[in-house]
Amino acid sequence: MNIRHLALAVMSALALGSAGAEAQTFPSKAGRIVVGFAPGGNTDLVARITAQKLGELWGQTVITDNRPGASGMIAGEIVAKAAPDGYTLLLTPQTSIAVAPALYGKAPYDPAKDFTPITLAGSSPLLMVVHPSFPAKTLSEFMALAKKSKANSLTFGSGGIGSSPHMAGELLAATLGIKMNHVPYKGENPALTDTVGGQIPIMFGNLPVAVPFVQSGKLRGLANTASTRSPLAPTIPTVAESGIRDFSIATWSAVLGPAGMPAELAARIQRDIKRVYNQPETRDRLVGMGVDIICDTPEEFGAFLRNEITRYARDRKSTRLNSSHTDISRMPSSA
Repeated sequence: MNIRHLALAVMSALALGSAGAEAQTFPSKAGRIVVGFAPGGNTDLVARITAQKLGELWGQTVITDNRPGASGMIAGEIVAKAAPDGYTLLLTPQTSIAVAPALYGKAPYDPAKDFTPITLAGSSPLLMVVHPSFPAKTLSEFMALAKKSKANSLTFGSGGIGSSPHMAGELLAATLGIKMNHVPYKGENPALTDTVGGQIPIMFGNLPVAVPFVQSGKLRGLANTASTRSPLAPTIPTVAESGIRDFSIATWSAVLGPAGMPAELAARIQRDIKRVYNQPETRDRLVGMGVDIICDTPEEFGAFLRNEITRYARDRKSTRLNSSHTDISRMPSSA
């Protein structure tokens, strides 16, 4: 063995030793989970449950830090620039990691290089909902209505540009060969408020957040975007059931840290998330929200993430993700 190879071997051994020691002493102080969306949405709810349960397990305070804006990229940039010590984590849907960088072309970070994948925590389906006064009572009726309507005469809302609900709306429009006007909000709750108030007629939202409004009669559910019906909304058919085969899109919730986190530290956090998600109380809360718990390993999530980044970059070319948006600041404020 020459001197160069010996030096590399020593450095590798030191790095492994440091990583192991860091994982063994973690956590020794308070931490935070950064969320790129306003309180009350699906991602925020999952983050709050995760932060609470990790805090209880670790014996440390773990706060939820909401930093909405720029399709979640503000939160992503905060985490990308944080120390890779495990105390600053990002819990995000595909929006800020896979969609927004493809959508905007230039993000304040490289999603493939500036983060450490920790786990794909879970996924949940989306609902297409409409105001009760909307003439279509089923997706089939909506399809017939849309094809008779002028381009961009139908308006749908979502929790933000590049969000998975936005993607669902654009993908459905592209599949049907129609054009709809998109109204992006800073979070799902404002979008739901305006849909309930009749300011926008159509919305795509995460199922756990939208279902209560459907159950109360304030909104009408037209379709579930997943491949199967949800037990939380068993009477709402899937898009595929209405004749659009192979249509399936869901919101996934993933946990990432800054690039440079020791592998053992990332694995430790993944194991702890899986452990708290497997607690009966936590599992019941998440499943009750419509979340399909996954909690895969950092390696498995890393491979999935690379595929998703490639897929959304490809999908951008076949949809209208960068056009026809209404500035909600010019719309009347909701009651």
